[in-house]
Amino acid sequence: MLVPRLLLLLLVSGVICLATVASAENTTLLPVDEVEALKQVAETLGKKDWNFSADICKGESNWITPNASKDNTNAVSCDCSFPNNTCHVVSIILKSQNLSGMLPPELTNLPFLREIDLTRNYLNGTIPKEWGSMQLVNISLIGNRISGPIPKELGNISTLANLTLEYNQLNGTIPPELGNLLKLERLFLTSNYLTGELPAELSQLTSLRELRVSDNQLNGSIPNFTQNWANLQKLYIQASGLSGPIPSCIASLTNLTDLRISDLSGNDTSFPDLSGATNLKTLILRNCNITGQLPGFLASMTKLKMLDLSFNKLTGPIPENFGSLYHTDFIFMTGNFFSGAVPDWMLNEGQAIDLSYNNFTADSNCQPRTTNLFASTSEGNTSGLVSCLRNNPNLCPKSVYSIHINCGGRQVRLDNGTTYEEDIQSGGPSNFFQSRSNWAVSSTGSFLDNALPSDTYLWNSSTISGNNIDLYRTARLSPLSLTYYVYCLANGNYTVNLHFAEIMFSGDRTYASLGRRFFDIYIQGKLVKKDFNIETEAGGVNIPIVRSFTAVVTDNTLEIRFFWAGKGTTGIPFRGVYGPLISAISVISDSAPPSDGNSLHAGAVAGIIIAALSVISLVVVILWWRGCFPWKDSMENYLKGLDLHVKLFTLKQIKAATNNFDAANNIGEGGFGPVYKGHLKDGTIIAVKQLSSKSKQGNREFLNEIGMISALQHPNLVKLYGCCIEGNQLLLVYEYMENNSLSRALFANQKLELDWPKRHNISIGIARGLAYLHEESSLKIVHRDIKAANVLLDKDLNPKISDFGIAKLDEEENTHISTRITGTTGYMAPEYALNGHLTDKADVYSFGVVLLEIVNGRCTTSIRTTEDCFNLTDWVN
Repeated sequence: MLVPRLLLLLLVSGVICLATVASAENTTLLPVDEVEALKQVAETLGKKDWNFSADICKGESNWITPNASKDNTNAVSCDCSFPNNTCHVVSIILKSQNLSGMLPPELTNLPFLREIDLTRNYLNGTIPKEWGSMQLVNISLIGNRISGPIPKELGNISTLANLTLEYNQLNGTIPPELGNLLKLERLFLTSNYLTGELPAELSQLTSLRELRVSDNQLNGSIPNFTQNWANLQKLYIQASGLSGPIPSCIASLTNLTDLRISDLSGNDTSFPDLSGATNLKTLILRNCNITGQLPGFLASMTKLKMLDLSFNKLTGPIPENFGSLYHTDFIFMTGNFFSGAVPDWMLNEGQAIDLSYNNFTADSNCQPRTTNLFASTSEGNTSGLVSCLRNNPNLCPKSVYSIHINCGGRQVRLDNGTTYEEDIQSGGPSNFFQSRSNWAVSSTGSFLDNALPSDTYLWNSSTISGNNIDLYRTARLSPLSLTYYVYCLANGNYTVNLHFAEIMFSGDRTYASLGRRFFDIYIQGKLVKKDFNIETEAGGVNIPIVRSFTAVVTDNTLEIRFFWAGKGTTGIPFRGVYGPLISAISVISDSAPPSDGNSLHAGAVAGIIIAALSVISLVVVILWWRGCFPWKDSMENYLKGLDLHVKLFTLKQIKAATNNFDAANNIGEGGFGPVYKGHLKDGTIIAVKQLSSKSKQGNREFLNEIGMISALQHPNLVKLYGCCIEGNQLLLVYEYMENNSLSRALFANQKLELDWPKRHNISIGIARGLAYLHEESSLKIVHRDIKAANVLLDKDLNPKISDFGIAKLDEEENTHISTRITGTTGYMAPEYALNGHLTDKADVYSFGVVLLEIVNGRCTTSIRTTEDCFNLTDWVN
């Protein structure tokens, strides 16, 4: 019995030993210090679902999400090839995990980590400089809220192959130390706020395959050292802030397949020699000030799938040998000066071709097709009503006075009875659509690298709320240029209401809320909004907003264009989200339509138009003859700078409103003439500033004030209703301010009762108006004459800055010497009054003097002999 029992005991022991060995072989060992490091990383990132009681390196629990999409990866990977089953963390990929913490410096406690990918989260803070001591191969922080400068210490990571920092809020310059990353293959810096030049040290990155620096605030020109990047395959420089010309040395990059350069500043330049870049599949040279004719080498680029040369200054015919590009999927040449006949292959074999806005000799065609020829002929470009619309004899049986379009949506009838027409036709990369009524729409461009549904040109959302939400649930999109045309309009002044709502970004605390959309708005060919941002203007996403503009129609046609100038993110919440977005458009005449019995036939309308043009020409000649324009060039410059998107009043209307400038309606004196109170027929109360036409200086101030104030819209700036240029009268028509000026409120014999809260609100309002002039408006303006008399008060004592007659554009935002020192003694900054050094700080100084007046209740200098005045600034000192 003893022997069998002994054998049984040995057998059981053997089984236990084997099980123990097998268990040991299946157990991974992650060093304790790396486990502790992961706990610190989780806390810093805000990662709350890591289960530290599970086997990390086996991917148990939430350490790896099985079957996750590549855009939502959640994975911590280990290398367990070390002795004794020891493992080390080598990769952390946390894409789209809604992380809202900060970047963890504790990653340095994971010595074997080679990859950190935190793409599309909500992380904030700065990039830890401690990462510079690691041996990382891949860093990806796409689509977060990372701010601050790029640490120069990253240049110490000699192993780094990919540095991807797109769609963040990084600022400062690009560290020259990045030139030490000799193994770097991908450097993505798109959509940040980086400044300065591309450092020369980047020329050392000879392993570089992709460089993206689009949508930044860089300066300087595109460097010649790009030729050092012999392995480069993709180069993106769109709206980067860099200037031209495009260096021809790029042609030496024979591996280049994707070249995207757009929106360069600088002078006109010839077409760069890219004859050596024969492997290009995508070539975008858009809005780069390129002149001359198309070079022949483009015809040899037979691998091209996308060619975009739009919005340049190219001339001449399209060469015959360009027929070799018939296989190219997209060709965009809109907005140039091409002439001659359109090649047959472009009309018949092209996939998506846009030749709109050129000077071809063939008649343009409005019919939908893959080739967009709208306004492509010289005839079409010289007339507001382009030939393809004008040639329809039944197009305009009578004039219309309003139009309402629900862009991207079906017909909507509002509670007030207004009906918005549907606009639901599918878009396309080269598309023109003419409605059954009196409007048409043209769209140019293709959403590159997009991950959107098949129809990327219409969008709808169910999350929006508010009034008239049916107008804002849908929108029309465009990747580049979107133009609406309204024709058959009666000539005159119109109010253009543009309806917007940002319905593609989210309003939560996720990466989907971090998108930035910018585009420009043109009305009648004039830029009315630069870098328009719907979300910023509306104060958030899914919030309706209406922006109103004044348009003057002189040829029965109105053009509204939305243009993407390369700025903003293009990959949030997913790739292909950028460009113009418009919800609805309404165009309403400022004049009531005539009754049917008073309607005019076409011949009479044409006669009136010709007569009106003659009158306008005569007025200009008279103004020139009277000395308003000292010489021909000056006259042209004044007229170019004069934004006539304001209502044009007749002298008869002004006289009726002011009772023929009755002295009883005189309410004060402006800088260059009296100001009268008036009543329009519709009951609107106005203030009319009358300038002397005998003074050439007065004419200059008149033109300057129209150009300045009509381009500005802010609650703390006085609103300009319109103007009158008739006979020897130069008149500006403003909103009426019931409480006159701040000067009168503070210093007149019958002063207003201004308690401290009111004085505080007035001070804040002036500050906001100045902030808009200096920093927020599309025009950067120095007022030069801020004083209490130029701050007007409405019925609620809200302040509004007025009198822009001597305001100065500050386009370069630099200190400069003014040859014409103007302003009011006592308010002018010393450096400006004495030396002519003018910056926006001169306005700040003047504002400080006004603040002293508001607080002290006494004016700065003796303006009127009846007032108790003294030098306030000397008294304060």
